[in-house]
Amino acid sequence: MRIKFLAVCLLAVCAAAPAVAQTAPVRPEITGISHIAVYTSNPAATEHFYTVILGAAKLPDPENPRGVRYAINPTQFIEVLPLPAGAGVNRLDHTAWKVTSAEGMRRYLAAKGWKTPARVLRGADGSSWFTVLDPEGNKVQFVQPPAHPKPIDAPHVIGHQIIHMGFLVHSRAKEDAFYRGLLGFKPYWWGGMKKGEIDWVSQQVPNGHEWLEYMLVKEPGPGIPAAMTQRQLGILDHFSIGEVSVPQTYKMLAAQNRLTSRHDAAPQIGRDGKYQFNLYDPDGTRIELMNFRATEKPCCSPFTAAAPSPSE
Repeated sequence: MRIKFLAVCLLAVCAAAPAVAQTAPVRPEITGISHIAVYTSNPAATEHFYTVILGAAKLPDPENPRGVRYAINPTQFIEVLPLPAGAGVNRLDHTAWKVTSAEGMRRYLAAKGWKTPARVLRGADGSSWFTVLDPEGNKVQFVQPPAHPKPIDAPHVIGHQIIHMGFLVHSRAKEDAFYRGLLGFKPYWWGGMKKGEIDWVSQQVPNGHEWLEYMLVKEPGPGIPAAMTQRQLGILDHFSIGEVSVPQTYKMLAAQNRLTSRHDAAPQIGRDGKYQFNLYDPDGTRIELMNFRATEKPCCSPFTAAAPSPSE
């Protein structure tokens, strides 16, 4: 009887195991970039930059009543927040990624032992989101867009897709544990200013073609190096708008007298073989216009995933 009882118990345990496995949270899809949030010390000048030079649509901010959104499409935007006291040279508040389920992502990260808030937040526009810190203390949001996003009125916007975001990173290994290990980001390209050096590491979201770029610095971290200036940090902390032709966009901006902010002298081909052109908002955050496709062979490493396209 004892042997029979043990056998029944073992069968019950084995039968229960698949049920337990099935209840483990599954990582929702991360489909692309939602937004980047930056600070401003001059709201009027910043509004002119984002609405006139970039041509984005000014919208209220459902996440923060003190903030403003500058949208380039119905689900991608730049969130601009008032400069907080003690910000120093920092002008980056957070980066944000689109997910199919904010609550599902919150549960997934919590199950993996990552520190998460107790609940997601919800906006009047129907979106939901939550915020965590990555291994170096950078704020990262996961946003579930509204089920039916409203169209935006931005006839003069210079591009309709944010294709990548980048920020200061000290330890590639620590950040990879989060973005690649937990979130499933996939390699795209890496390169450097000089042969044999790695200054930039790009990896795409697991369920799309937009990407994150580590802007590597040699100083030990985390945090902003003490000697780093606001201008230097603004080059590292940036976002990129995709263009079919950066040279043509540059000509259009020049012809319309919209190049009234700090910017590069002219478009150039970057180390990744893609045309690019940099502009800077009034607080120094860099906006990189970049071709979707490479014109030349990239330095340093090949592309290991498909590039974004204007149709996405």
